[in-house]
Amino acid sequence: MGSFDLAGRVALVTGATSGIGAATAALLAERGAHVLVAGRDRSRGEAVVAAIRDRGGKADFLTADLGKAESVRQLAREAGDLGGGRVDILVNNAGAFPFGPTDQTPDSDMDAVYALNVKAPFHLVAALAPAMAAHGRGAIVNVSTMVAEYGVPGMALYGSSKAALNLLTKAWAAEFGPRGVRVNAVEPGPTRTEGSAGMGDGLDAIAAQAPAGRTASAREIAEAIAYLVSDAASFVQGVVMAVDGGRTAV
Repeated sequence: MGSFDLAGRVALVTGATSGIGAATAALLAERGAHVLVAGRDRSRGEAVVAAIRDRGGKADFLTADLGKAESVRQLAREAGDLGGGRVDILVNNAGAFPFGPTDQTPDSDMDAVYALNVKAPFHLVAALAPAMAAHGRGAIVNVSTMVAEYGVPGMALYGSSKAALNLLTKAWAAEFGPRGVRVNAVEPGPTRTEGSAGMGDGLDAIAAQAPAGRTASAREIAEAIAYLVSDAASFVQGVVMAVDGGRTAV
């Protein structure tokens, strides 16, 4: 497998009990990483872990409510313990994506979205990146969205939170890159997951606007993430990679 091989590395994936997170956890495990599957739902998390182990991979589940700062810090500590004192790869995938008019958005939604989409990655990077830097290597990927790049009615809250994450990606690349930690992001387009199932035909309508003309599978997004955390991307730093079927290119 060469430069895509992740054998011997410990990877923490948040929001990994379903969708893109679960697909990413499975793929990183296939490539040799010890994957720490983080999420709120223990039964779903343990199912993801069991599936990875059934295929010969190594995985453990960690419960975390990433909407609370102390729970985020606790997750970082537990991940380090399970990883034998280190975490080599961090995938900040957990996120909330409520849609709706700006004037009908309650303060509680604003607080919850920014707590999960911005503050949780911030706290995890603060807790884990310095140790990566001390070892001289590490890889972080933040999962953003294509609607962080352009305005969409009803997506002001979600899009703005991910736009903040895009800037954090670049700032962290500048901060930790000189010490061997690569920080990048992916911007998925419309993707078929459990979370997007309720969008029905609306998801297909969004997908039809892109050159690819279709929705992505969670595995397709995971492939981009797996590339960015691997040595194949050793010279890729501070990039926000569109994985959207070409939507933001046209």
